[in-house]
Amino acid sequence: MERLFQIAIDGPAAAGKSTVAKIVAKTMGFVYIDTGAMYRSLTFKALKKGTDLKSGLKLKRLLDDTEIVLKHNEDGQRVFVDGEDVSERIRYPDVTAQVSLVSSFGEVRTEMVRRQRKLAEHSNVVMDGRDIGTHVLPGAQVKIFLKASVEERANRRFKEEEQKGLHPSIQALREAIALRDKKDMERAVSPLVKSADAIELDTTSLSIDEVVDQILKIAEEKIRH
Repeated sequence: MERLFQIAIDGPAAAGKSTVAKIVAKTMGFVYIDTGAMYRSLTFKALKKGTDLKSGLKLKRLLDDTEIVLKHNEDGQRVFVDGEDVSERIRYPDVTAQVSLVSSFGEVRTEMVRRQRKLAEHSNVVMDGRDIGTHVLPGAQVKIFLKASVEERANRRFKEEEQKGLHPSIQALREAIALRDKKDMERAVSPLVKSADAIELDTTSLSIDEVVDQILKIAEEKIRH
């Protein structure tokens, strides 16, 4: 049986992972898997249910009783929690503010990783997140680590929020992104780190198309060899 091809894209918040991963997956005819959306989905449900966000055990119990489905369409992916389309809702500031905490618990991550690996069992995939190359798909043929300055990432997030009709403070976004980086890098379980065999791309001064082109070239080279 021919081995499936896996592309792992990691990096901090607002580095362009999801946008780039969707395009790469569509171009290559691969399945796109947004692992961040899965943690956001649990965070959304926990907030909705009033679950204690500081209890890994309670969050794990909630996760065990939660169906998270990623459905693929022309735009890349829609996210459903217990049958409800939450694709836009899980990107709201209240979820964004708490997802790092929810994703920090070992029992939550263990179950999420199990689900993520299962999603990658039967298809060629492009999976993005923060611990894909290091933990979820350590055998991925292509590992990319995207980074960008806090200033650039805050500007990108500002534009995204404005498109949703929200009016955030750019300074507040800078502070939130810097804090998210700190939490992700310092968490005890599967922290945000660059895999030793990952190729690092600084997207600060690159367009989306330029980043996509670089990843496609790297993937095509791997496929040829």
